[in-house]
Amino acid sequence: MMGAAVSWPVAASEGDRAGDGTARLFASEVERRLEVPREAQAIFMRLADAALVNAGLMPLPPQHVLVVDRSPNVQAAALLLRTPQGEWRWVGASPVSTGRVGTYEHFLTPTGVFAHSLDNPDFRAEGTFNSNGIRGYGVRGMRVFDFGWVMATRGWGKGGVSPMRLQMHATDPARLEPRLGRPESKGCIRIPAALNTFLDRHGVLDADYEAALERGASVWVLRADRRPLPWPGRWLVIVDSQAPRRPAWAAPALAQSASGRAMAAAC
Repeated sequence: MMGAAVSWPVAASEGDRAGDGTARLFASEVERRLEVPREAQAIFMRLADAALVNAGLMPLPPQHVLVVDRSPNVQAAALLLRTPQGEWRWVGASPVSTGRVGTYEHFLTPTGVFAHSLDNPDFRAEGTFNSNGIRGYGVRGMRVFDFGWVMATRGWGKGGVSPMRLQMHATDPARLEPRLGRPESKGCIRIPAALNTFLDRHGVLDADYEAALERGASVWVLRADRRPLPWPGRWLVIVDSQAPRRPAWAAPALAQSASGRAMAAAC
């Protein structure tokens, strides 16, 4: 989603976190959190509204929606709840890494609204290391949320667009998770392991998977210990606020080293 650049509020204040049970659960289970002020929460909600309207999905039934801002100065995912009253409630936010252009086979993470459905089944990380000693999908058992093939802008050569597999997943806990908060992936969305577990355990984006279970289907990827929340969703919304500067509540920027560039070869 493109348009006028957003000037994000820069600081958090007391009492900004929503007081509902889902937000408290998020705060207790997701260690890598961003303390986002109410004014910035409202911007995430407006960006989500605009993207969903553009996709023809409004009015949206009650459900959770994950909103990712790919702006290099933000690099954050916000979990929102659309209530039965048609209002947004804030749940929580975490740093992410989206596509870093300028390197071969690295895409600019596309904007838009993407369905999490059984048309593109999820799978789980094997926890193996690549040639750079990186566990690209994180430790064994981490869920890889798959959104299928999408068209994305190539970040190398002459540019243009071509198909890219859009996934959202954890990353190497020791070497890459500390670097979340800046563009570093090949185009996928890297998230903290704790956020991955939260989404997975509570079925936050599993509306299609829950419907399959109700039909009597066997869905192997779902956790045996899952504790689904009310109103599961199915939409990943990726926006670009074009923020001209990094707000104080976002993850701090890190210098890109040669080793960092090598490690970015992970998805």
